[in-house]
Amino acid sequence: MMLAVCALFLLLLVPFGALTVQASGSPGSPDAGSGLKKGPVFILPVDQEIERGLESFLKRGFEEAEKYGASLIVLEIDTPGGRVDSAEQIGIMVRESKIPTLAFIKGDAASAGSYIALNAKKIVMKPGSMIGSASLVDMSGKRVDDAKLVSFWKSKMAGAAALNGRDPDIAAGMTDINLVVDKPELGVHKSKGEIIALTSEQALKAGYADATGDSPEEAVAWMGYSTDDIFRVQHTGAEKLSQFLTHPAVMTILLFIGIAGVVIELLVPGFGVPGILGTLAFVLYFFGNYVAGFAGAETWLLFIIGLVLMVLELFVPSFGILGILGSVSLIAGVVRAAHSFTHALFSLGIAFGAAVVVIICVLIAFKERGIWNRFILSDSLGKEQGFIPVPEKPELVGRSGISITPLRPSGTALIADERLDVVTEGGFISVNTPVTVVKVEGGRIVVKEARE
Repeated sequence: MMLAVCALFLLLLVPFGALTVQASGSPGSPDAGSGLKKGPVFILPVDQEIERGLESFLKRGFEEAEKYGASLIVLEIDTPGGRVDSAEQIGIMVRESKIPTLAFIKGDAASAGSYIALNAKKIVMKPGSMIGSASLVDMSGKRVDDAKLVSFWKSKMAGAAALNGRDPDIAAGMTDINLVVDKPELGVHKSKGEIIALTSEQALKAGYADATGDSPEEAVAWMGYSTDDIFRVQHTGAEKLSQFLTHPAVMTILLFIGIAGVVIELLVPGFGVPGILGTLAFVLYFFGNYVAGFAGAETWLLFIIGLVLMVLELFVPSFGILGILGSVSLIAGVVRAAHSFTHALFSLGIAFGAAVVVIICVLIAFKERGIWNRFILSDSLGKEQGFIPVPEKPELVGRSGISITPLRPSGTALIADERLDVVTEGGFISVNTPVTVVKVEGGRIVVKEARE
């Protein structure tokens, strides 16, 4: 009997001891004292810039978690932020998930990353991590001061915070540099000109973190879920390649190679290599954006139509109409395939400028192989082809002779002891009449009647 009581005491003691370790600094641990919840736990990494590629990846992760009957989804966050529209869509995905969600911040949940974390049911932060600093910035990193945009983003952040019982004023202070926030009871004070960014300890005190832990597994155990079936969703090979191909610098290089390669192959045919490289570069450009979720089937169609029209322009006389339509179609496909209209135009402008320089250099170096040579008559009539040109005789000008046939106006005359075909200036000269050479034009000798 004594042994049974001791065993029961040990069984009760062990879960409470483990729970205390996992949820250190968080007295309000959920499911305290209850048994661990069973079922698969899916960990989805949010460890890159927030854009539509990440949105597409997380959508796949949520679908797989639901397909396999996951009991919990963990968002492992370490991101500098990114696009607000993509963060908003991810936030909707997180808060409307039928599966409970947990945000484990292992590094930085900055800017749009903090918005994603606030949409999760619970937040666990790794010591030394950060959440906040969510002011709007443009492409160059400069702060956006547009009142409407700041107000919109501030309301989104505050709404996400209030959704799970967090103080919305702190979230607003993460976005608005002009806002003053004074919450001494939560350990938060923000003056005008500052932006709130919370460490794990500060977030715990302010209610922006529910616990701290060193790993996602600790966070899962703190939530009261079993760690026996944890699945980490990884990026596929295509998704990893897409992340590389959609980097702005790589996109610019691909567009440069594509434009230069295709145009060089069209204008200086016969090499093959530029055309292959150009086509491959365009394929990689559209493939990367397609896998990332930026491009649809219509972008491929626009690209193909544009390329076909530009080729037809070289062989079908259209006064430039086909070329213009092809260029418009190609540019439209490139711009629609990119995740940002501004980024696409910027990359396209740089790539086009660099391609023009290379194309001009190639055309100069290989001008004799250019397609324009097909429209220029380059055949010559020489001795090699059996043609003997008539030599010019400018020395005959002023020489005298005699007509040996009537000149009506052409005929034959004896000049400098040589029978020559001559022509008069338009008049008639009878036979055996003295004549004088007045001019020589190539093989044409013009004479007139010599008068004493």
